Amino acid sequence: MCGIWAIFGSDEDVSKQCSSALNISHRGPDAFRIENVNHFKNCCFGFHRLAIVDDLHGMQPMRVRSHPHIWLCYNGEIYNFRKVQKEYDFDYLTECDGESIIHLYAKFGIEEAAKRLDGVYAFILLDTANRKVFLGRDLYGVRPMFRLLKDDGFLAVSSEAKGLMGLAHGEEDHNIDVIPFPPGHYESYDLKPSGKVSLIERGQFHAVGEVPKWSEIEGNVRPNGNNKKENIRMLLREAVKKRLMSHRRIGCLLSGGLDSSLICSLLCEASKEEGISYPLQTFSIGMEGSPDIKAARKVADHLGTEHHEITFSAEEGIAALEDVIYSLETYDITTVRASVGMYLISKYIQKTTDSVVIFSGEGADELCQGYIYFHKAPSADEGAQESVRLLKDLYMYDNLRADRTTAAHGLELRVPFLDHLFSAYYLSLPPEDRQPKKGVEKHLLRSSFDGLGLIPDDILWRPKEAFSDGVSSEKRSWFEVLQEHINTQVNDEDLEEAPRKFPFNPPRTKEGFFYRSVFEKYFPGQAENFIKYIWMPKWSQTDDPSARTLKHYKSS
Repeated sequence: MCGIWAIFGSDEDVSKQCSSALNISHRGPDAFRIENVNHFKNCCFGFHRLAIVDDLHGMQPMRVRSHPHIWLCYNGEIYNFRKVQKEYDFDYLTECDGESIIHLYAKFGIEEAAKRLDGVYAFILLDTANRKVFLGRDLYGVRPMFRLLKDDGFLAVSSEAKGLMGLAHGEEDHNIDVIPFPPGHYESYDLKPSGKVSLIERGQFHAVGEVPKWSEIEGNVRPNGNNKKENIRMLLREAVKKRLMSHRRIGCLLSGGLDSSLICSLLCEASKEEGISYPLQTFSIGMEGSPDIKAARKVADHLGTEHHEITFSAEEGIAALEDVIYSLETYDITTVRASVGMYLISKYIQKTTDSVVIFSGEGADELCQGYIYFHKAPSADEGAQESVRLLKDLYMYDNLRADRTTAAHGLELRVPFLDHLFSAYYLSLPPEDRQPKKGVEKHLLRSSFDGLGLIPDDILWRPKEAFSDGVSSEKRSWFEVLQEHINTQVNDEDLEEAPRKFPFNPPRTKEGFFYRSVFEKYFPGQAENFIKYIWMPKWSQTDDPSARTLKHYKSS
């Protein structure tokens, strides 16, 4: 992952304000650049690079001789950059996939260019010839971006909110908000001679479940007939294969659950086909007695990977809490719980291995109805609607967790289940096909790979294990460890004061109060901007988001 940052229309010393860009340096440990825009007042780009492709020409902001008026700063991967080059006869000057954004914009304009991108990305594009600034973000918000827009025409953009907080403080206008840029959207701004900006247009170029326009480009894999399971296998294989684009070593997170095990197996398969010579490194984490550790070991043995097991103690997990919340930029209970293990495993990968590009099974639970509470959906249609809702909100919850915990340690995460073509096809299937069957969630996905021997059968049909619970021992869940500690830090009076102190999303538990207090320490006044609600299972009567509190989980 890289870190992008920019400001337009500042009234202050730009060189001082640029120090805020250093707050996202963890995203790009390989190189750093601050660059003012020639002949334009108070415009500045900042970029922290994690070098994945084209070591020589990959520094940003990017400019090419054929379109010298276009400045681009982006974080992400454009998987179809070679396809659009061939389709439109683009003359690329670098090996960087992001160069395709410049050429597509020059040919089609921002909205049509964004529609043709197959990838995950957040970008800032400046057109000095037409005095325009454009922002855009991928469909599911896999790559993050925040913006700060003031009434006086000042615009600041950053991969993470922490890169903007210093710019939002100390203002007479207390209504200045740092907000996550909405996924699947673009914004266009006029850049005035004064350097100030004014918003021209907001638009949506992708919607969840909509087949993207770029799927019409020649060469893309398309579903074949009515064989749903064959199509699922084909599209997921292609989603993994296209994400092999890297000049750095590739590894995979492996919890031992269905999602990560499937991705790991397909990654091993695709790596051999592409002639990747090094052994795939896999990584699992848990506390002593963790069911995830045991299951992941079985999968790793089956696949023959170079497997790494990381065990952490309750004390180590608790000690990381504040750093985790600062990295996450959220106070959501489920997100914080699940992030501790992912944060610690990312730290291990960075310190002890040379894997930089890390595959993961993120997104499958939302797309394929994998959460335990989907068993309680009143109808197939309502289950399908809930799946779409979760996917639309992913950027505030699981995608946020996956990005921040890995980026905090200079890693780049890749998520094949959120591939546009795969997800669009899966969502196009009848709701009845996608709901849990025979007491098993994600039944369609599991049965699509049944009998192939890609992963052990008991893993393929292993019941859902919540991430934050899977890292725990079977007798004592991680959330119980956290609550026991936090009960010594927060008293009853603190909790009684919570609705007055935190009127938006007031904490209902001591654990929630603790996370919110740490969040407000670093991101005061931004609680309403960063997330809409505290994640909880639907159709379930529980005060705790852990899957272990649900009746179906206990009976299974």
